[in-house]
Amino acid sequence: MRTIAAEAGVHVSTVSRVLRRNVSPDEEAELSDGARKVREVARRLGYVPDPYASGLRSGRSKVLGVLVPRLSDVTLANMYEGIEEKVSTLGYQSVVATTRDESDRQRRWLTMMINRRVDALIVADASLDGGYVDELAKLDLPFLLVSRRYGDHVSVTCDDELGGYFVGTHLADLGHETIAIVGGLPYASTARDRVAGTLEALTERGYDVPAERIRLTGVTGPDGRAATDELLESSPRPTAIFALNDWAAIGVMGALRDHGLTPGTDVAVVGFNDISASADLPIPLTTVRTPIHRMGETAGQLIIDRLEGRAISSVRLQPRLVVRQSSDPRMAKLIQRKTAR
Repeated sequence: MRTIAAEAGVHVSTVSRVLRRNVSPDEEAELSDGARKVREVARRLGYVPDPYASGLRSGRSKVLGVLVPRLSDVTLANMYEGIEEKVSTLGYQSVVATTRDESDRQRRWLTMMINRRVDALIVADASLDGGYVDELAKLDLPFLLVSRRYGDHVSVTCDDELGGYFVGTHLADLGHETIAIVGGLPYASTARDRVAGTLEALTERGYDVPAERIRLTGVTGPDGRAATDELLESSPRPTAIFALNDWAAIGVMGALRDHGLTPGTDVAVVGFNDISASADLPIPLTTVRTPIHRMGETAGQLIIDRLEGRAISSVRLQPRLVVRQSSDPRMAKLIQRKTAR
């Protein structure tokens, strides 16, 4: 830094202050001439800050830990990208670990994060039974929850109950009386809230979903397929199936196809999250769009706000129902009319 200061013609404290701040290319254009010169000299000389030395001075590692169930799920991967992009612009790094929702792995990764001296944790695998979150709350380590909520802990989530309410209203308005709900994890607030919202909307309209038609069996395509195979053997057969995430919904559609049924015509199908593939399926999937990337960005901003002494509170982002052909065959006719023009 002394070399940079001499070449840029500024005091070394100015170099420290300028290089401590991470800025985007757009923000750099708005810097003062002196700050831009410092950054230009630093780049030319190949200066790389030493995070360990910086941590010794500040008492912080400038590293945040993120615990997620899995990154093979594009929804969680997109959320983590939002976290990583936000915290990096604020001068922090993030380290992610996948726990598979397994208690042993959760506790092992928590210990690893503590040993790595992370400044804070963002937890995306909270369970409604508490689990290691209760243990984490007893430690002197700032944290918040994302994607799932638990108790009174600060969280950044989608309004999953409202999303479920949208689905229940949509299916009832289409006249479906025999509705099934599949997918999701019984210990996750996302699944519980989506089911609760759906049942609330249907109850208001005089419909009932018996317990045997609610199958919280998992979040993958095979999970949705297996649950649907069983439901199609029951009587009466469902006329609509709400899968609590899009991958499970794709499995539902595959099972319907194997049974000679057409989604949207014989059985309505609705998913949740609106992953990028949903609109491009042979029969486009009706789903609830969640602002998942913004959820990650918001979590990243809030955890740094907490580290810097600012008060934070839970944030619940708004979902939106996106109606496509898989639940409403009228959408196919609309598409055909648009294509013919």
